[in-house]
Order: sequence, then C-alpha cells, then structure tokens
Amino acid sequence: MTMLQRLEAIIQERKLNPTAGSYTATLFEKGPNKIAQKVGEEATEVIVAALGQGRTEQIGELADLFYHTLVLMSQLDIALVDVEAELERRHR
Repeated sequence: MTMLQRLEAIIQERKLNPTAGSYTATLFEKGPNKIAQKVGEEATEVIVAALGQGRTEQIGELADLFYHTLVLMSQLDIALVDVEAELERRHR
C-alpha cells in the first residue's frame, strides 16, 4: 500500500467516524465549499513556493495540496483508483 493509499484510508475513516479535534473531520464538517477553497489555497501556495522558495518548502506545499485534494476527492466520493484509471486511459 502506498502512502497516498494509506492517507486516503485515514481520510475516509475520519469522514465516516469523525474524531474530536481532527483537522480532517473539521474540513468535512465545513463541507465541500470549504474543502474546495482549501485546495485552491494550497494550489496557490504551491505556485508561490515553486517560483521563489526552496525545495523543502516546495515539497511541503505539494504535500499539503495532495492531502487537501484527497479530502476533496473523498467528499466527492471519488477514489484514488478512479483517478489512476483515468490517467491509465489517457496514456494507452
């Protein structure tokens, strides 16, 4: 199991069984608009990091974007395997 698959499972668990104090559970409580907004914010932070920050910051911002994207995917009931299948289809 890859780290993205493990993270996807953790996010799904927080969605189905919210834990008090969990950032992920808080995002789900706030709903799809807030989650989508966070993805947009993280994408902007990736751009800023790419254009003027060091490798450590770039990796950190990319990790944040991946995480928030996985939360949005869970909110939309889209699994990582669905996206992987689309990428496979595009590269046949």
